[in-house]
Amino acid sequence: MKSRLLLLLGALSVTLPLSAVADKVVLAELCPQLVGEWQGSAANPTLDPMAITTSVMCSADHRNLYISVSRGSRFSNSETWWFRQQQEKVLLVYANGVTDDVSQSLTLYRHAGSYSFLGKGEINQRPALVQLQFDPLVASVNQPQGGWLWQQSAHYLDDDSEQYQVVRALSLYQPE
Repeated sequence: MKSRLLLLLGALSVTLPLSAVADKVVLAELCPQLVGEWQGSAANPTLDPMAITTSVMCSADHRNLYISVSRGSRFSNSETWWFRQQQEKVLLVYANGVTDDVSQSLTLYRHAGSYSFLGKGEINQRPALVQLQFDPLVASVNQPQGGWLWQQSAHYLDDDSEQYQVVRALSLYQPE
């Protein structure tokens, strides 16, 4: 578990821009790869990592992806991420039971085995370019099945920074 936390914290300090050679893809490509029950940790730059469980489900046509992150990862309630394919865009509806639901339109890209949802929205009441990136984690002795690192990043439009800042990262591993 300690090595997972170190990996997660290390990911928080590095942000990688999406390459110009990324391919636009549809949700049906990513959806089946994430299906299942996951465990891991969630961290943001201001709080210590917390243990979480994550459930991921796809609709039969792979045009809807539902992600439920366990209670305690950010709020006292669980949070739900509903991604829905709509022509070339993906509609995201985010709900946590504490704040108002958020919806935004995103585009899904694939580059070198990683997937990124990109779009314009608002994070922490600030206008931002939003990136939700899923990077595969390679199998190791401690995690023979590998997993995913889910980074939630923002490039705030109200400052002069030229990079994305990680808002939160979650590790997703198959339960042992």
